[in-house]
Amino acid sequence: MTNTTNDGTGHDSPAMQDRRNVITAGLGMAAVSLLPARVAAQAAPVASVLPSNPQRRMLGTLEVSAMGMGCQNFAGMYGPPVNRQESVRIIRAAYDRGVTFFDIAEVYGPFLGEEIVGEALAPMRANVVIATKFGFDITPDGTVRGLNSRPESIRRVTEQSLRRLKTDYIDLQYQHRVDPAVPIEDVAGTVQNLIREGKIRHFGLSAAGGATIRRAHRVQRVTAVQNEYSVWTRDPELEALAACEELGIGFVPWSPLGMGYLTGTVTPLTVHGPKDLRANLPRFTRAARVANWPVVELLQRVGARHRATPGQVALAWLLARKPWIVPIPGPITEAHMDENTDAVRVALTAADMREIEATFARIRVQGARLSEPMLAMIDTGAKLGINSKGGNGNSRLR
Repeated sequence: MTNTTNDGTGHDSPAMQDRRNVITAGLGMAAVSLLPARVAAQAAPVASVLPSNPQRRMLGTLEVSAMGMGCQNFAGMYGPPVNRQESVRIIRAAYDRGVTFFDIAEVYGPFLGEEIVGEALAPMRANVVIATKFGFDITPDGTVRGLNSRPESIRRVTEQSLRRLKTDYIDLQYQHRVDPAVPIEDVAGTVQNLIREGKIRHFGLSAAGGATIRRAHRVQRVTAVQNEYSVWTRDPELEALAACEELGIGFVPWSPLGMGYLTGTVTPLTVHGPKDLRANLPRFTRAARVANWPVVELLQRVGARHRATPGQVALAWLLARKPWIVPIPGPITEAHMDENTDAVRVALTAADMREIEATFARIRVQGARLSEPMLAMIDTGAKLGINSKGGNGNSRLR
């Protein structure tokens, strides 16, 4: 991956100079400081420069906890919704563990996810970062009718999200999917106006490729890009990560645990119910789960050296990739939340990272990561096999 770190004049911009100062420590720079005490004495350091606060990271200009929390599963992505009171309790427990970055969207539920997050975080609103999303056409009864990022829809959805989240501002507002019918410049311009009005503080894009990221960033600074990324899903390495590094944008991987598969708990014998999203995904057929098990075995081998679960290794791998990557695993139990949060203490060495890359290169992952209709909504350049270089992305030109 080739990274450009100047402002177009041949000189580094201040933002890129700051980014470079963080990056120069290399792959494991954040890892050493996160070692558990029982492992630290045995592991050789992989860098001599340590971050001042390894529990915090920067998404562009937005400071968040190094591990975020996806709250979509409370609204029933992989089965029935979690009991509302229990969901609220787990979110608050995550805050007590140091998580300050919470991710949700109006379409999760629909609407239920934002209501749960709003209730859970109301007492500590000033101390947390709430990210949500617009971009789907949803009727009042919750029927999803496709995409809609027209300016009037963005404004309407923002007001509705503010009410459900029990707040008067949204820290980070993403476009959930790129709308082919609306120029991305119009989307960015609408969000810019909402930022000026104080209703939104930062702008993000989800499932976006390099061309769309750059077009939007020219109008309104993009703080974060949220695309699917994990050990077994490498699509962002095509161009999204390079665009983020070039422009000083943070990156937020969704499905960092491969929809649970990378934890090792989704075995070839697992049966997914009809309300479970994974029941209709090619990568979760029984044959694919059998064929892809070597990925879990790889994470288990590395984890054994660090007394870590395979899921924790998968999260630690993302944290070690770049210091501006913040995963958002989506637990549904407090035990899962604790496990995810403890992943920041797993310090993968440069040798671990090389082993993961070399072994994974010999594994051919079976099955598409999403269904065909879902993949059709992913932007050009945000999925393997289709790049946006020399193009404009999925969003039409003005």
